Amino acid sequence: MDKLILATRNAHKAEEIRAILGDQFRYLTLNHFPGVPAVEEDANTFAGNATKKAVALARWLASAAAPFVSENEHGQTFVLADDSGLEVDALNGAPGVHSARFAALETGRVGNSPDAENLARLLKLLRDVPTEKRGARFRCVLALTPVILAGATSSSPTCCEFEMETELFDGVCEGRLSVAPHGQGGFGYDPAFIPEGQERTFGELGEEIKNRLSHRARALAGLKQRLAGRGGA
Repeated sequence: MDKLILATRNAHKAEEIRAILGDQFRYLTLNHFPGVPAVEEDANTFAGNATKKAVALARWLASAAAPFVSENEHGQTFVLADDSGLEVDALNGAPGVHSARFAALETGRVGNSPDAENLARLLKLLRDVPTEKRGARFRCVLALTPVILAGATSSSPTCCEFEMETELFDGVCEGRLSVAPHGQGGFGYDPAFIPEGQERTFGELGEEIKNRLSHRARALAGLKQRLAGRGGA
């Protein structure tokens, strides 16, 4: 069985990916690799950040965790990284790539902010924005990178080689933002996001519906189709 290393520690995100892609992989997350170095997500696009995370983790696995990667002779190891966020029309596309640290940007703190703080800041900024101007979308870019091990006579693959093997998959979910959060499901901005064609937020709709409509679900659908087209990963 192929291994898919998810470049996240977010249990909600990992479960969503597993539910959509199915059982063709052995799934692991960053929690299985305590020594993995942190990656600064400083690109100005979702694709840039996703690629940077996937390539960095794949290179680390190819060196520091090479015995683990090669222990299954009949399967391959891939890294799947994503960058995703919320783009709000009334905020000129913000928070965008800064979605996970939206509240921290206001205070100057380093690193991501708790979901509740990010959501509170967003709704505060939109307090006087009328319903018809509360359009927004979730956007996700997935980066799939194979872990390339050095050959018997070749040196370790370079960063460029990993990047050249990386495939990208995009997903967008259009919708609008509610005035106040509703529902306990999902995570992040889900309790305030009403997807197009629905009257309830992702926080209320449940995982089954979200996994059909979400930006990540749509990006994963593209990845799943790609894997099926080449007979598996």
